[in-house]
Amino acid sequence: MARLSIPLFSLILVSAQAADENWTQFRGPTVRGHLDRAELPTAWSETSIKWKVSLKGTGQSSPVNWGDKLFLTSASADGRERYVTCLSAADGSLVWEDTIPCEKPEEIHAMNSHATPSCATDGKFVVAFFGPAGLHAYDLAGKKQWSLDLGDFPGTWGIAASPIIMDGKVIQNCDTEGPSRLVAVDLATGKIAWETARETKPKGGWSTPTLIEVDGRRELVLNGEFGVQGYDPETGKELWFCEAFTGRGEPVPEFAHGKLYVVNGKPGDAYCVKPGGSGNVTATNRLWNAPRKGGRDLPSPAVVGDFLVISSMSGILTSYDAGTGAVHFTERLGESMEIAAAPLVANGLIYFQTVKGGDVVVVRPGKTLDIVSVNSLGEAAKDENFRSVPVPYADRILLRSGSTLYCVGK
Repeated sequence: MARLSIPLFSLILVSAQAADENWTQFRGPTVRGHLDRAELPTAWSETSIKWKVSLKGTGQSSPVNWGDKLFLTSASADGRERYVTCLSAADGSLVWEDTIPCEKPEEIHAMNSHATPSCATDGKFVVAFFGPAGLHAYDLAGKKQWSLDLGDFPGTWGIAASPIIMDGKVIQNCDTEGPSRLVAVDLATGKIAWETARETKPKGGWSTPTLIEVDGRRELVLNGEFGVQGYDPETGKELWFCEAFTGRGEPVPEFAHGKLYVVNGKPGDAYCVKPGGSGNVTATNRLWNAPRKGGRDLPSPAVVGDFLVISSMSGILTSYDAGTGAVHFTERLGESMEIAAAPLVANGLIYFQTVKGGDVVVVRPGKTLDIVSVNSLGEAAKDENFRSVPVPYADRILLRSGSTLYCVGK
């Protein structure tokens, strides 16, 4: 079995064994998208494609893995069928697949899909979330364990928040343009353990929760329409709230140096928050804010050492001092680059994938722009759109377009 080596942080979401070997949920075990593995490639081309496989339907979920099994989702064009797929990591061959009907598909934006949330697994269960088509759990052999209806999810933008697994519970952000909530579901039974109402408004947030630990206290952190919030992971009680500068809280906050680094979906300042406290902590715990250039932010921030690096959706990269928010530089990654996915951070480098064609720009963080490589899938992918997060597997990287999964190596 191929083995991964992922650094252990204080915010472990799964067992030490799982964190050391498997990319278990959206952006990995910590939801930060970080790992430290020397064999991960930094340069590749069309000849580096080890295998590729056409997927049933389309979607934007990123693959997750347990051992040599990959799990991902897709959907029919009209959203009336949702698919959970298990593939072999060795060659992309189909291991099992399940079809979930949806009588009343949600409306989606042109940049979204009916299968955007990634799966999550703990090595015993794998869970998939499809908004109005429900939350579903399987064993790793594909046998359905339970299904849960979490509502209609009204609105015109669709859903995107991925489930995470924590302490035997599935944590699911259920933000919509109607009544919204954060829900914890017992992983073994599919019963709701707790739920907490969340405030939203039209075009609310689609962010995935992440678990952090500061000064011995664990907090579930979730970005949203009005700002970032911390919750008690045992009860779902809201602990604190810090106001945002603008709305649409899609990007997952970065957690580093005991601080949270946050951007919004709409154009607006980046800001740094000290977790902890109680109630509205905007005046006391928002440590600094810094200007953003380049329009909307969809990719999540990334901190490497003392550098905070953020790419706008338009491919304009800004490097900040992580301690003060001072700007080192603001430059374009390349001409006409659109970047929607959160970055992968590996070996001190940051991997940004473009929407059109799936090119990956590898950047070394610093006070000046240092592009290590620009990597293309070539003619094989030039007409495809890539909005999924790049995923590591052993010494390879998995890149998913709407309808195709690519595996590239050195």
